[in-house]
Amino acid sequence: MADSREGEARAAAAGAPSGRGAGSGRVVVSGMGAVSAAGMGARELWRAARDGAAQVRELRTEIPYDGRIKIAAQVPPFEPSDHIEAGLLPFCDPFTQYAVIAADEAMAQAGLGRDDLAGPRTAVIIGTGIGGMNTIDRGLYRYYVQSIRPDPLTVPRIIPSTAATTLGMRYSCLGPTFAVGSACASASQSIGLGLQMIRFGLADRAIVGGSEACVVNGSMRSWEALRVLTPELCRPFSKGRNGMTLGEGGAVFILETLEAALARGHQPLCELVGYGTSSDAKDPVRPDVAGASSAIALALADAGMSPRDIHYINAHGTATHANDITESEAILAVFGDELGRAVPVSSTKPVHGHALGAGGGLELSITISALREQIAPPTINFLDADPRCPINAVPNEARKISIKAAMSNSFAFGGINAVLIVRALDHDG
Repeated sequence: MADSREGEARAAAAGAPSGRGAGSGRVVVSGMGAVSAAGMGARELWRAARDGAAQVRELRTEIPYDGRIKIAAQVPPFEPSDHIEAGLLPFCDPFTQYAVIAADEAMAQAGLGRDDLAGPRTAVIIGTGIGGMNTIDRGLYRYYVQSIRPDPLTVPRIIPSTAATTLGMRYSCLGPTFAVGSACASASQSIGLGLQMIRFGLADRAIVGGSEACVVNGSMRSWEALRVLTPELCRPFSKGRNGMTLGEGGAVFILETLEAALARGHQPLCELVGYGTSSDAKDPVRPDVAGASSAIALALADAGMSPRDIHYINAHGTATHANDITESEAILAVFGDELGRAVPVSSTKPVHGHALGAGGGLELSITISALREQIAPPTINFLDADPRCPINAVPNEARKISIKAAMSNSFAFGGINAVLIVRALDHDG
């Protein structure tokens, strides 16, 4: 049965353009950085995910809030001027601040200085679902409620491409620079596009990822109106689940070829080997099994892998009724019944929240750390298995396992699906 499903997965992906061998070599992640509800740093995010330490807290807002949902996974208070110079800071909505801080960490881990990526051969692609939502929310309140004129820098702060262009200016990158706005798949698509650009010779290196600062009054009330937020605990794939918790943050990655990294004496974190993306083209909010399974199959085909080569999956896992059932069915559709029920699958959203356009970036960072430390992080708040989600959800406690390759899923409103695959680095291929 599993072998049959594997064949179907490959057949579904047949005819899709594969970048393997088409470009300038194997693409690696040389550095990564993150800002999340766990604080500043990819390491802090990983520790929280690995230890199952939820970063969901009582909601904190600047403007009086009258909503029913009063919890969120917010970035802890910090002083932006400690990280961003005075001349740049006035142009930076918090979503741009998160991107800058995460990118500086990624650059440092990659062993690169401020000017080392300068020139036309570096691409900058940063995803976001909303853009400068803090500026929008605060500006509307000031104008309509307090009768205060808009801030003169409102427009440059709210533009979704601001994070990407700010990083381009920060590191003097003159290559393709743009934002991806694909809801909850934004970061994953940005990373996948960076991978493809390097493979096909459009860039030598890429700064990619996603950023979102969406936990403000307007967003909270809007998501609450959709009836997808839990007032209690986020419980992906579990019985008793009743919705997601909104989160925020940013994650940025430095991509380059393995050859380039080794030539400058740098040891990368892992190899980025697969990217698949698809569209359901069916419903604005309801996920679809065929669309999700297609993206998974495309990523496997792009990586030249079978489902048996994947040892851990970081799921989209929103803890909404429809998403978790659909994602479970999609995994089984591609992996087959036996393997699909066996491969460890966890959702880390109960720890860092659903960070929308940044979610795929935060989750890829966790996936890379899981690969490097050979640990599958837990799906916390798990009560009991839901028979409609017959997957191995790694309930409540991290699991030490052997991981040579791992997958990260992002399935967005509008039916936009994106899947990434990373592999432990083996210089022999």
